[in-house]
Amino acid sequence: MDNAKNKNKVKIAYIYYSLQFFVKQDRDLLSKHFTVYELNFKSMFDLFKLILVISKSDITYSWFAGGHAFLAVILSKIFRKKSIVIAGGGDVAYLPEIDYGAMRKYQRSRFFSNFVLKYADVVLAVSNFTKEEVLRWQKPNKMEVIYNGIDTKKKQCVHKKENMVVTIANRYKLKGIKTFVEASAHFPNLVFVVIGSAGYDIKNPPTNVIVTGNIINDEVINWLSKSKVYCQLSYYESFGMGLAEAMACGCIPVATNRAALPEVVGDAGILVPYDDTSAAVEAIKKALNMDGNHARKRVITKFELGKRESRLVDIITFLMRKSTEPTV
Repeated sequence: MDNAKNKNKVKIAYIYYSLQFFVKQDRDLLSKHFTVYELNFKSMFDLFKLILVISKSDITYSWFAGGHAFLAVILSKIFRKKSIVIAGGGDVAYLPEIDYGAMRKYQRSRFFSNFVLKYADVVLAVSNFTKEEVLRWQKPNKMEVIYNGIDTKKKQCVHKKENMVVTIANRYKLKGIKTFVEASAHFPNLVFVVIGSAGYDIKNPPTNVIVTGNIINDEVINWLSKSKVYCQLSYYESFGMGLAEAMACGCIPVATNRAALPEVVGDAGILVPYDDTSAAVEAIKKALNMDGNHARKRVITKFELGKRESRLVDIITFLMRKSTEPTV
């Protein structure tokens, strides 16, 4: 009976370049409902593996509209499979002033992204901001916004809050780490924590700044659970997973008024201009006296992981139903 049931399950070729936390999260969600064939596509040496996994699948599901998705969409057309691509941010960004984004001029990645956005059966944007970014370049066959999801049952405050300020960053300029460190100098009695590889780029940090470097997610949640304020002082964010996780842990968000950050923060935190240390300092002062319950409730209401899971299942079911409809 189980073998027959598994045989009838929709088969998904799950393709990615880097297994980031949210990529792994989607994989695990889909595996609860479908048969998932996972492929970490790193180079053209993986092309044969890609052909094999797509040939035995019903749908291809690619995270980010990069070169791996370009090949997945082409092969989906050849094998008459349906294709889903997640537009996740950098793949549709054009920010030459900070040397970021796949859509910069003369980039090979720009061709890949445009092709994928045009020819994938479904493009799923992680925010309304990212949807507008997609529409700057192409009009997809079908596009929907499905927010990234946060498991609020796991992400909750398990410690007594301390007057601590934290940020998560993997790129120094993109994530506004200069402003974060400059702001820390105005609070010598508070601990400021930089989580992620961008912390390694800080030169001579103040004594109240802790740089953790890259750590596992459980350790990240431990820091967020203790911290009162979370800063996302970025130039660009397609959603802001770290921000949403921090809000789920009851942190007051202080974020820039750019890209998708206002969409995530809503009325649960404070928005400031990018690269404005004075504004960040004043916002942190206010945030230290605010209650984080509203931030957590916002994540539960709008970004709960179950909402993403339900919509992904609906989209895949819709595509499969459409693929079996007789053509006139």
